[in-house]
Amino acid sequence: MGCFLIGLLVIILSIGNIIEEANGEISPKILSNIKMMNKRGPYLGIVAPNNFELNPLLASRAYVPYPSLPFIDFAGRRFRFGNISNQRVVIVMTGLGMVNTGVATQLLVSLFRLKGVLHYGIAGNADVNLDIGDVTIPKFWAHSGLWNWQRYGDGIDDELALEAGGDYTRDIGYLQFSKYNNQSDNLLNRVWYQPEEIFPVTGTPEVREHVFWVPVDKSYLDLARQLQDMRLPQCVNTTCLPRPPKVTIVDRGVSASVFVDNAAYRTFLHSKFNATAIDMESAAVALICHQQALPFVVIRSLSDLAGGGSDVSNEADLFGSLAAQNSVDVLVKFVGLLPTHKSKTHS
Repeated sequence: MGCFLIGLLVIILSIGNIIEEANGEISPKILSNIKMMNKRGPYLGIVAPNNFELNPLLASRAYVPYPSLPFIDFAGRRFRFGNISNQRVVIVMTGLGMVNTGVATQLLVSLFRLKGVLHYGIAGNADVNLDIGDVTIPKFWAHSGLWNWQRYGDGIDDELALEAGGDYTRDIGYLQFSKYNNQSDNLLNRVWYQPEEIFPVTGTPEVREHVFWVPVDKSYLDLARQLQDMRLPQCVNTTCLPRPPKVTIVDRGVSASVFVDNAAYRTFLHSKFNATAIDMESAAVALICHQQALPFVVIRSLSDLAGGGSDVSNEADLFGSLAAQNSVDVLVKFVGLLPTHKSKTHS
């Protein structure tokens, strides 16, 4: 009878732990591991979009995982711990799109002591003057997928719905779909780009602010300028790019949960916003770090000219792996430039 009761108690406790974790609560064991790892911090947080970009970093000789506790799993995410160039790092993969990236980045900065965040990966290119394999480091990032879609018949001088209450604005500008129709006007009218509502950690809770262009950390950007002479691989097997890829500081990148494979929209984004890198995650990292007052920088290697039109056919399929590796190489080099002493921290 005693053994039965003990077994029943174990089952009940196990079910309780399953329910606890299923509800998104932090189990005592995971919380204990988080506290233990935070005593070793602060860390550099490294955010990768998916396995395609994560695996080259994990396979790099520069990354040395901690042997005692190489990772903590929580909320469907795996947080990996190790060293890169004598820097303590914690690495997380986000998954596709702005929502996944925002959730993963917020978990990262809320659970662990960080002194900064580095985001890297591949991106579409909107600037015909740059080539596949080039690694861009934008000064600003914006979420270009938050729109107010205007009612058909309204013009550019007509007030948007809910604009008077401060929810929406016409300050940033619009995309008018009928400009891209060769036949006649259409019912889609135009969309007006909107800034994000943010709630900074230093602000008053539930009192919103707005931001569209989020600047990367100036000290990180200054360090990144030292990478512009870096030599990067040019070939995949026997197929080579027309010229060696380069690292370049660019003005702006934009993100939205949209895969842009359209030349007209690519051209619009570049002419309207002076955007170079187009991806689905970086602005989410930027917005979270901006709200949490954490320094960050984004490193994105160009895998294709968004919408096609370059001299290289099947560009993303052929050179995507090279672009991913280039982003990792630049990330590792950047980490090596950082001072090892403690800087800004976050609990």
